[in-house]
Amino acid sequence: MADKDDKAKDGKTEPTAPTAADFIMTPELQEELDNLSSTQRAAVLMLLLGEQQAAEIIRFMNPKEVQALGAAMVSVADLSQEAVNIVLDDFVSTLKKQTSLGLGTGDYVEKVMKRALGDDKAASVLSRIMPGQGSKGLDILKWMDARSIADMIAGEHPQVVAIILSVLEYDVAADVLSYLPGEHRAEIVQRIASLETVQPSAMEELEAIMKKQFSTNSSAKSSSFGGVKAAAKIMNFVKVEMEGGIMQGLSKLDGDLMLKIQDNMFTFENLQAVDSRSIQTLMRAVESVMLLVALKGAPDIVKSKFLDNMSARARLMFVDEMEARGPLRMADVEEAQKQVIRIARRLSDAGEMMLAGRGDDFV
Repeated sequence: MADKDDKAKDGKTEPTAPTAADFIMTPELQEELDNLSSTQRAAVLMLLLGEQQAAEIIRFMNPKEVQALGAAMVSVADLSQEAVNIVLDDFVSTLKKQTSLGLGTGDYVEKVMKRALGDDKAASVLSRIMPGQGSKGLDILKWMDARSIADMIAGEHPQVVAIILSVLEYDVAADVLSYLPGEHRAEIVQRIASLETVQPSAMEELEAIMKKQFSTNSSAKSSSFGGVKAAAKIMNFVKVEMEGGIMQGLSKLDGDLMLKIQDNMFTFENLQAVDSRSIQTLMRAVESVMLLVALKGAPDIVKSKFLDNMSARARLMFVDEMEARGPLRMADVEEAQKQVIRIARRLSDAGEMMLAGRGDDFV
């Protein structure tokens, strides 16, 4: 006690580790923090945990999450110590404010059961306490590359292929489709769009295929897959040069269904959600006259997206020319919009621009 009092009198305290509050928020540090995505912030925390703890967490992530987190962990290797401390302090602060951890969710229960009982016993328990959770034989597909999946299912019935594509990520499903024989693609997409529920008999056939490859065993249950929206999302990721052939084949099989899929695919209106840099890239690739016609009949929010990415002088000239054109036929406007979307898809396929939400639901 005396020692403490002496230190207090001397004005000396034990040194402590620096926290975020100890750092001066310079413009450079602020910019470093602003450029960090939420995934990169999570990556910082993973690197601070250590190998064993980080590996335990990664075990419970899906393939897409693992890939994104892994890339982020590499990207933050050169982050400053000041930024690392602030990210950690922010995490601790957020954690202290949590009032509910959401531990009662089905996902959490499933993971706990698997960890405690192993996959086989957990599947048996989950099939009784959580409807629809018994069949997990398809999970292994999420860890396979598109070509391997295509090789595995190339000789299967189109209905089985449709079910498999329906449970994959939409971009992966589109890649698998590209490796399958061209003459079967339209029928497969038709079957995906027509799927609602998959009966146990079909699931049993699917499980048999999986057992041949991976020796997995799980119970068959009626499940919901596919539908028009799922087919449209997969088609959003299909390469532009392949899309025409599939849609042409689909129109011969079921014209009404083809139109429904087309209506749910990425549209001109969806461009309002695209980032400014991508819009600028698109404008450089589209002829001015085509863009003018396309925007003539577009909603104001889409027009503003393009006009806001023009210089003041260019915007004034563009608006003047648009007004001088007068009324245009809706058929011409729609055709111009389709051409712009095709160019946007090609740029997206080439990695030159990003179509935000491509393959997602739009509101």
